[in-house]
Amino acid sequence: MYYPDNLVEEVRSRNDIVDVISSYVRLQKKGSNHFGLCPFHNEKSASFSVNQARQMYHCFGCGKSGNVITFIMEYENYTFPEALKLLADRAGVALPEIEYTKEAREKDNLKARILEAYKEAGKYYYYQLRSDAGKRAMDYFRDRGLSDETINKFGLGYAVTGRNLMYRYLKSKGYDDKVLSEMRIFHMNEKEGMTDMFWNRAIFPIMDVNHRVIAFGGRVMGQGEPKYLNSPETVVFDKGRNLYGLNHARTARKNNLIVCEGYMDVIALHQAGFNQTVGALGTALTSGHVNLLKRYTENVLLCYDNDGAGVKANLRAIPILRGAGVSAKVINMSPYKDPDEFIKNLGPEEFETRIRNAENAFYYEVRMLEGVYDLKDPEGRTRFTNELAKKLIRFEDPIERDNYLEAICGKYHINIENMSRLIGKLAAKGEGIPQYDRPRSLSAAAKDKDSGIKKVQKLLLTWLCEEPEIYKQISGYLNADDFTEEIYRTVAGVLFEQIDEGEVNPAGIISRFTDEDEQNEVGSIFNTRLEMLTTPKEKEQAFKDILIKVKSHSFDLKARQGDPADVEMINRVIENKKKLQELKNLRLHINGDEDK
Repeated sequence: MYYPDNLVEEVRSRNDIVDVISSYVRLQKKGSNHFGLCPFHNEKSASFSVNQARQMYHCFGCGKSGNVITFIMEYENYTFPEALKLLADRAGVALPEIEYTKEAREKDNLKARILEAYKEAGKYYYYQLRSDAGKRAMDYFRDRGLSDETINKFGLGYAVTGRNLMYRYLKSKGYDDKVLSEMRIFHMNEKEGMTDMFWNRAIFPIMDVNHRVIAFGGRVMGQGEPKYLNSPETVVFDKGRNLYGLNHARTARKNNLIVCEGYMDVIALHQAGFNQTVGALGTALTSGHVNLLKRYTENVLLCYDNDGAGVKANLRAIPILRGAGVSAKVINMSPYKDPDEFIKNLGPEEFETRIRNAENAFYYEVRMLEGVYDLKDPEGRTRFTNELAKKLIRFEDPIERDNYLEAICGKYHINIENMSRLIGKLAAKGEGIPQYDRPRSLSAAAKDKDSGIKKVQKLLLTWLCEEPEIYKQISGYLNADDFTEEIYRTVAGVLFEQIDEGEVNPAGIISRFTDEDEQNEVGSIFNTRLEMLTTPKEKEQAFKDILIKVKSHSFDLKARQGDPADVEMINRVIENKKKLQELKNLRLHINGDEDK
């Protein structure tokens, strides 16, 4: 949904950032800023700063930056329209009705109706559990050690025995067969019509991060197959992109998330105080799951069942986590099979000890590999060493790889030089990630150059935001098109307009972007600290160096895109060289620290 910039700005400006964030984070005023513990990462000392004058926040610990809309998107995991709607309602601003195409409107209406129907179904199951008909399921939950508070927290329910009770209930609430069919919790039978998928089952509602019911899991009461039954994927439920319990775990504000297997494992750990636990909904951990986890933590503890299937799940998950840059460890639950059994027998204190002693994921992989080969047999030891080398290749950071190489070779008494040669040989064959003694490609060098240009363009914008009066001295030489990165080009265009109008509004610029990553990138422009340069002469030279790099890159790019035989292009190149020379000779008035 697109909203006019002036309307977005009205909503933002009518929601004071300190007032809004204070309802989520305890803030204390220190000088011109308000400080508190960052809600986006675990910390003991307050590094989360909120600037009321600029209507922006910035964490000096994790680097998160933005305005009030960005904060709601980050904290509540809302889309831009959802965050804007929340803030508009808070400020009493009426948003226009969404204008859809007929097809888009029908699709959105269907999705909304499905979510409403799921909510109604969840309420029905919830009520049945607390009725006389639900006694068997309630006894099951209590026998599993769940308190009433935990049962209510997870919205647990019961599907009573009957072939179409849920179907008839939702029909009575006005939902048509199209909506009910799309929910996929009913079977279609030509003879009987629609019948309930869940009956005589304890029900576990599956919720998204915004506490909306999007699916169900059910455990049969008594005999029956399958023991656990999950509703299929729908337009509102993708099991590879949702994690059971994340709606609670995301607000735990701990420095890790625990990933385990079953519903009861998640619930038992939450009840024991480990409210950072999530479940993978009966499927292997996917890259979608990992991207979701990465929003909230950089540290994941794997806690799958202590059996063969659990080992396979760990070994599948570790490379995906490592590839996403997430640190992984494995919790040892011996001698018990799963977290639920462990908590019941050894208690939360011992589980906390196991968390502290969780095994490094790479060492876990190696230990599992060790069990496959006979290390006393030369052939088995050779194969083991080859597999170790392949695993070591996967470390992209050469320092990290060297540290593991040294540790592993020391532990298994392997000659480190021989292992290094083996790694280089395997990498040359393309096994694993080639890292050793391989020449850097031109594309890699180009990426590094591009990265450097991004930094320079960002630094120039940061400086002009801090000292907008400089722009008036160089406006004849610099325009938004000189920024080759699209996001910086957009920021530059808005910033230069604001400078010309006499009022720089960083929070308003951030609102021009609806993507979270882009908002955070733009927010960082306004919170980057410039290098301390004492004298005006030093600052003038540093600024000119940055400006000339940006202009030179812009000129070079345009020259490469043109026809080298074009006379006009040749003339432009000559003219651009003159402009660069003018910039080198340009005298700027920039205040230094000594002027303050």
